[in-house]
Amino acid sequence: NHHSRQCAARPSYAPCIFEHVYFARPDSFIDGISVYKSRLRMGDMLARKILRVFPDHDIDVVIPIPDTSRTAALQLSHELGLKYREGFIKNRYIGRTFIMPGQKQRKKSVRQKLNAIDLEFRGKNVLLVDDSIVRGTTSKQIIQMARDAGARKVYFASAAPPVRYPNVYGIDMPSVHELIGHNRDERQIAEEIGADWLVYQDLEDLVQAVAKGNPEIGRFDTSCFDGNYVTGDVTPSYLEQLEHQRSDGAKQPCNTDDDVVIELYNNR
Repeated sequence: NHHSRQCAARPSYAPCIFEHVYFARPDSFIDGISVYKSRLRMGDMLARKILRVFPDHDIDVVIPIPDTSRTAALQLSHELGLKYREGFIKNRYIGRTFIMPGQKQRKKSVRQKLNAIDLEFRGKNVLLVDDSIVRGTTSKQIIQMARDAGARKVYFASAAPPVRYPNVYGIDMPSVHELIGHNRDERQIAEEIGADWLVYQDLEDLVQAVAKGNPEIGRFDTSCFDGNYVTGDVTPSYLEQLEHQRSDGAKQPCNTDDDVVIELYNNR
């Protein structure tokens, strides 16, 4: 014998859009949607926004932050008619920083993970492109690396909208108070990470960039951007309970209090 029960009266499919932004490999297909083409369209949309907001920009070169942002950054540079250059070399043995357990470990790992190529930065106004900004730790460190490598101005563009709310459906995302986008506008975030200016993708444009690959998908989970949780049962008290349960220190598997920092290899 077996028993089944339908938990939702009118279930509707709403896949997580952050898979297309960050987690999925570019050669993946999700629900028939090419992740690679989605990211190309993200680059198109982001370039158009830059032209709207900063029509008289003085960007010299577009540089992606490896690896996920490469596809969007390449298309963005094409749309803007700008040079695309690889300005960072990645250490393949360092994992993704936003899901690392401690803030100090995340800061240290950014410097261990990337090495700037000075020749691509020296004396230039650079536009750094990343897939998203979560805590802001990585963005702040990388912008400083670009300045240390000789960049005259450092602009920043995110292929995703501001992450303002935690994800509760499986991604180990920070509590709301750790998110740099929570209760800050773009100007405040730019100041916090040290960018000369900052541009975020609009949520409507992100959804359009992904949905175009499969018009049959009528809805995506965009809760980390807009706070609209698809299950309809995520309340402020539930989020507060999760925050109390969550502790960076409790998840820390080893001591990371050492002060070892790997600086720029090429910095003079």
